[in-house]
Amino acid sequence: MKGLVIKSTGSWYIIRTREETIIECRIKGKLRMEGIKSTNPVAVGDLVEYEMEPESEKGIIKAIEPRKNYIIRKSTNLSKQSHVLAANIDQAFLLVTLAMPRTSTGFIDRFLVTAEAYSIPVYLVFSKVDMYSKEDREELQKFKMLYEKIGYICYEVAALSGEGLEKLKALMKNKTTLISGHSGVGKSSLINALDPDFKLKTGNISEAHSKGIHTTTFAELYQLSDGSRIIDTPGIKEFGMFDMKKEELSHYFPEMRALFNKCKYNSCLHLTEPGCAVKKAVESGEIAISRYDTYLGIMNGDELEVKYE
Repeated sequence: MKGLVIKSTGSWYIIRTREETIIECRIKGKLRMEGIKSTNPVAVGDLVEYEMEPESEKGIIKAIEPRKNYIIRKSTNLSKQSHVLAANIDQAFLLVTLAMPRTSTGFIDRFLVTAEAYSIPVYLVFSKVDMYSKEDREELQKFKMLYEKIGYICYEVAALSGEGLEKLKALMKNKTTLISGHSGVGKSSLINALDPDFKLKTGNISEAHSKGIHTTTFAELYQLSDGSRIIDTPGIKEFGMFDMKKEELSHYFPEMRALFNKCKYNSCLHLTEPGCAVKKAVESGEIAISRYDTYLGIMNGDELEVKYE
C-alpha cells in the first residue's frame, strides 16, 4: 500500500492514502539503518510504501519511493548529518522580510544555492510590504534589482490586505509549493490568506530580539481547495550547506555559471587563481559583492566538508 507523507512529528508520520484516508505510521527499524545520513529518513512530500500493524489502526513505513528532488540543509545539532525540509517539490517560495525579522542576503543565497543544486525553481516573496516605510521601499527595490538581475522572479505580498496573493495563487495551481523562511516572516499568515479554510496559528514578533516566535513546529503538507499543495516548514534560523563539492559550488550561482569556461584555468575555484573571469566580474560590478561574499563564506566555512556518497 502506498501513501503521501503530509506531516512529520519526529517519531511518527501522518500519511494520506490513495483512498484519501489519514493513517499514523512509524518507521520500520531496518529503514533507519540503511546508511541514511539524515536526522529524518522520511520527509513531508515523500511517497512511501506501508503496511498496517496487526490488530491496529496504525501503520509501518516499509520503503520510500525515489525522490525527484528535495531541499536539504545541514543539521543544526549534528554537523555530520543533514535535515531534509521536504521532498518532491515543484517549486519553492522563500519569504523575505527586511525588518522584524531581517532576512540577510547570506541566508537567501544559501537557500537559492541548495534549490539550484536540486533543480527546484524558487520565487522570492517579499512579505508584509503593507508595513514598509519609504526607506524600506527603497531598500526593497535594491533587493529586487539584485536578484532579478540574476534571473530570480520577485513578488511583493501582504497577507492582511491581500496584495499580490492572486499572482501567487496562479503560480501554485496544481503544484506542490514549499514555503520557507525565518520565523516571523509571515508563512502561516500567508497560507491562511491563500485559503480561508485554513486557520493556522500565527505569532507575534519578539521586539526584544526582532525575531519571530515559532508557530509551526513540524513540516506539514496542506491541500488547497483548488488542488494546489503547500508544504509549510518551521522557521529556519540558519541554512547550512550540505552534500556539495567545492568544485561544483559556482555552478549553483547562475551569474557564475554563465561565465563557465571563461576563466584561464578549467579547475578555477574563483579564489586566488590568475585570469579568473568571476573575480573580474565582481570587480566590474557585473556580479554583486554580496553574492561573492556568500560564495567565499561557503567555500571557507565548514559547510562543504560534509559529503556523503
